[in-house]
Amino acid sequence: MPITKLIPILVSAIAAIWVVATALLSVQNAAPVSLQFLGFSSIPLPVGLVLATSTGLGMIGGALALSVFSKGRNFS
Repeated sequence: MPITKLIPILVSAIAAIWVVATALLSVQNAAPVSLQFLGFSSIPLPVGLVLATSTGLGMIGGALALSVFSKGRNFS
């Protein structure tokens, strides 16, 4: 089996492991947390919501960065 056919499987496996790890961590830490950045403070939010939001934004940001910085490369 060529490596190009394994790449989608590996990407899906990594994403699935990350989602499971985030779910386990958020269930174990159900206490609300308050984020502070540059003097601003958020309302207390559950850890699971903070983790899910940051993971989703990170995946979207990574996909956008990959598409912007991979001009001229053909990944297909």
